Amino acid sequence: MIECSSLDEVRTAIDDLDQQIVQLLAARGAYVSQAARFKKDDDAVRAQQRVEQVIAKVKALAAEAGASPVVVEQVYRAMIAAFIEAELAEHATLQRT
Repeated sequence: MIECSSLDEVRTAIDDLDQQIVQLLAARGAYVSQAARFKKDDDAVRAQQRVEQVIAKVKALAAEAGASPVVVEQVYRAMIAAFIEAELAEHATLQRT
């Protein structure tokens, strides 16, 4: 992270990060779509135990990185919920074929 000297510099840096984040979300989404092929039912897609493992992992990573574990947990819970919905739709499509 670089020290910014104006609000415009802060916004430009955030815009650059947003571009990277969206690219990473697209990559994560592609893997989520692949995961649907390997799961036998909706419960396997929801995988609550796996969700909690991921949350614990990212909270620890947040603490190591100096990020707020609370913010990271909230972001990840929202992201995971959205990906689960997408994966459920993908899984349903695969079951029909």
